Amino acid sequence: MSGDKEIIEAALFASGEPLDMEQFRKLIRTKNARELLQQLMDEYAARGSAIEIREIEGRFVMQVKPEFAEKVRSLAPKELRSPVLRTLAMIAYHQPLTVAGLVDRRGAAAYDHVRELAESGMVSAMPHGRTRLLQTTARFAGYFNLDSTDPEAIKHKIIELAREQKMGLDKWLGKQGIGVSAMYESLMGLCGIEEYEVVNPYNPTDEQRDRVQDLGVLVISKGYVERVGEFFEGRIIEVSATTFNELINSINILAEYGSKRKVKESIEYISGLKDEYIERANFITAKVAPQTEMVSRIINELRLGISSDGVKIAPDYGTSGDGKEIGSGADILIPTHKNAEMDIIKRICQRYDAVIEGLKK
Repeated sequence: MSGDKEIIEAALFASGEPLDMEQFRKLIRTKNARELLQQLMDEYAARGSAIEIREIEGRFVMQVKPEFAEKVRSLAPKELRSPVLRTLAMIAYHQPLTVAGLVDRRGAAAYDHVRELAESGMVSAMPHGRTRLLQTTARFAGYFNLDSTDPEAIKHKIIELAREQKMGLDKWLGKQGIGVSAMYESLMGLCGIEEYEVVNPYNPTDEQRDRVQDLGVLVISKGYVERVGEFFEGRIIEVSATTFNELINSINILAEYGSKRKVKESIEYISGLKDEYIERANFITAKVAPQTEMVSRIINELRLGISSDGVKIAPDYGTSGDGKEIGSGADILIPTHKNAEMDIIKRICQRYDAVIEGLKK
């Protein structure tokens, strides 16, 4: 009998996750496992150790006390990756949640996340029709130092985690992630934003509108806030990239969602490109007559001279949104919309090349 308590202690230490009474009874082949567990719990509490043994809904776990957990978290093995942690948070907050419902919110990557979480024992995935029903387990409760698997207690923990990460609850849960219009998808890469969804927020179908409404942040072109704001309640970020300076400003606006290293690298690269184009334009003596405000911004960044009787430059879209004919009789047309590159940097370069090469002729 003197070794049974030690066996229980060793089992708790080796497992690293909650164990139930049946598992203990199989180890020590005795009926007083519960009594021995209580003795262990009392001993750990009495000695003031940083380790404790806790009961979570009939299961027992050995863990670091909450007041010490944060100090040693960096040393803990197999820390959950940020994308997996957010998937776990969504499951925990909305449970029971089907795999199909989760994938609708988190995208196809959620399949791999569910497999990883199930293997780690954080969630259970029970058959539910043609899909599976996901719920957190006692292992989840133990990992986050919760006393129970009560859904309300778990929701409070998720809110706490969102605050700690300074991401906002919308970023974690129902209104999840960043949506971006197709013309600005490459902007995500420049900011180091890995998780986003390309959406059509300007003229969406009913299905597309429902998907946009589930997002927390929407990145759109300037001038469309009123239209999109009619159905989208999350944060709307307006961006523009007619010029290199505008692109740098847009990257800075989105920097909070991306990688500091990538943002810094992108801004340095774009600033270098801008200087190269200004140097190329430095030898041009011809004056320019911009036909639109958009063209004026390009000309100003290139530091070209402006004159009402200069070379006429206009965008190539022909007719403006209000029906005004633009570009008729222009000497140089710069590509816009369908005729421009999708990559945002290539798009700016394409327009600047059109201006510079056109003025050299």
